[in-house]
Amino acid sequence: MNGDEPKIEIFKPFGEAFELMKKILFQPFDFKKWLVIGFTAWLASLSGGGGGFNYPYDHRQNTQKFNETISQIPQPVLITGICVLICVVLALVLVVAWLRARGGFMFTDCVAKNRGAVVAPWREFRTEGNSYFLFTLLVGFVLLIVAALLSLPFMVPIIADVTFRHTHAVYLISTIAAWAFVMILFLVAWSVLASFMVPIMYVRRCRAFEAFRTAARLISEHPGEILLYWLFLIVLAVASAIVAFVVTCATCCITAIPYVGTVILLPVFVLLRSFSLLFIRQFGADYDVWARFIPPEFLPVLMPPPLPSASEPR
Repeated sequence: MNGDEPKIEIFKPFGEAFELMKKILFQPFDFKKWLVIGFTAWLASLSGGGGGFNYPYDHRQNTQKFNETISQIPQPVLITGICVLICVVLALVLVVAWLRARGGFMFTDCVAKNRGAVVAPWREFRTEGNSYFLFTLLVGFVLLIVAALLSLPFMVPIIADVTFRHTHAVYLISTIAAWAFVMILFLVAWSVLASFMVPIMYVRRCRAFEAFRTAARLISEHPGEILLYWLFLIVLAVASAIVAFVVTCATCCITAIPYVGTVILLPVFVLLRSFSLLFIRQFGADYDVWARFIPPEFLPVLMPPPLPSASEPR
């Protein structure tokens, strides 16, 4: 490693991210700005899991009633209804994925420029957002195919021989565990790449495939630093989950309401997004969302004054 390569740190950008979060949300506090940034953060985090309450009921009785109701529906109507339901669900999934892709750029813009804006970044990054959306669909389709192909070693024997799962339990458990492990690796790899793609596309105004190649090259050139970054993100994710759980309990589950929870936990969202942007910024101007414009209030954090030399009086 030569002296020209940047020094990649983990804790320094996290400390800077905490300072940026305070400046964005609290210095000064602007409730309208908070709500707007919260909306973009909510869009960027769509498709998250939701919770619900389980009420006691007679499972067998309800299943019997459901089967009786289904049997009374004419088959053509039933098939048509199922097809319509599948189409509606698929359309909702696509809309949510599209909004999430567009929201990622909107939220990044709000953090980078310290503003609460929806319309401007929605229009400005339309091309990049749509490109990212289509690329994520392609990745999802590829992952489904890979998952299906990797499941053949244990799915084919089960389908071919009903008694196979009873006589070869060890084989099934081993292959399913191996399948799950490989799929987790694929998902983690995609998560790492995706976390870098949005900042790269934001800075370079490029398409998703180019950002994917750039992110892959960056990871291959700095595997150790990226690994430490991702491990630290896991720690932050666990800490964020604990905070979210505590706040949800303290607010009587109000935090579980879509958008409302994001607004309440907005400091966490801004902190994590700022940290990601500040970490990738260390790799050079091509990865720096503040390369062209730095809000004046960010200057003390992003461009701190140089330390006095040893010869200068303090």
